[in-house]
Amino acid sequence: MLTYAIWNNKGGTGKTSLTFQSVCRYSELNPDKKVLVIDICPQANLSEILLGGQENNGSNNLLNRQGLTPRCSIGGYFDARLAAPFTSANFTASDYITTPYIHNSTIPKNIDLICGDPLLELQAMAMNTLANVDLPGVNAWLGVIDWLRDLLSQLNEKYDLVFIDTNPSFSMYTQIALAASDRVILPVMADDSSRRAIQNAFSLIYGLKLPSQVYSKYTFATKLNAASRSLPKIHLILKNRLTQYMGPASAYNAVLSGIDTDLNNLISNYPHHFTFSNINNGVVDVRDFQTTGVVAFARGCPFSRMPTGKLTISGHRVQVKPEYRDNALEAIDNIVSNF
Repeated sequence: MLTYAIWNNKGGTGKTSLTFQSVCRYSELNPDKKVLVIDICPQANLSEILLGGQENNGSNNLLNRQGLTPRCSIGGYFDARLAAPFTSANFTASDYITTPYIHNSTIPKNIDLICGDPLLELQAMAMNTLANVDLPGVNAWLGVIDWLRDLLSQLNEKYDLVFIDTNPSFSMYTQIALAASDRVILPVMADDSSRRAIQNAFSLIYGLKLPSQVYSKYTFATKLNAASRSLPKIHLILKNRLTQYMGPASAYNAVLSGIDTDLNNLISNYPHHFTFSNINNGVVDVRDFQTTGVVAFARGCPFSRMPTGKLTISGHRVQVKPEYRDNALEAIDNIVSNF
């Protein structure tokens, strides 16, 4: 079972929409593979989309899953762990799994979901407290950081790939997601803040280029290495929302070239943190999906199954041109070819 985390500590990079389209497309092209999606974001946008989107009752479907006993979400699982934080035997993983196809027939049947939950923000405070408890003979931080690994250990034989959609933060639940992952997919935009976000990602995950060595003993990497745990590797950089008509040759080119320069330096100095040795093998350009993306998001519909022409969204008629839909699908296929 191979686990991908889609993460950037900067918001607004299109992480959730890219995850939705990529997971659906991969699952459609690989019907023999069983795929698990874990939404470890308190906004739970990915869950709502998979369960139907705003146009097809996705919000109510999500609320119904969260209203079950036990709560059928990542929040429900963390509730179970809060009661017994340092033991892993008192839960059943299948209690927290939803099959989106039952609620949204456009989703491939081979996808399962662990829904997101707004409880995560409240639970993060409890997690932090538990992780800092001083108990004889117990590594409390590792006990909490392994919660998702414990869940996946029950599911190892059931799924081929796991995709974890994360929050744009480095909160405790994000660290739990990254600690359970083999690979990281990092979406970025063509702006200076995304360039800084790549540098920040390497500081947060790998403890590199810290402002002061006083922080080194507290880093995520230091704690995982001390427990002889592997760190996830950077697998893809998605340059998202490039201008629709100009592409990377537009006015954003200077920023994009700067991102490439930074990545080349990181690969040269820290090759063990990457699954690729050349940026041409690890960077995918993704043009702006524009109206096509908005409609797909609202309808909870993969590009490959989305109709074109005039469609109704929130009572308004919008036009989805076939060539735009096909261009969007081609961009997703470029991502999926790297899984």
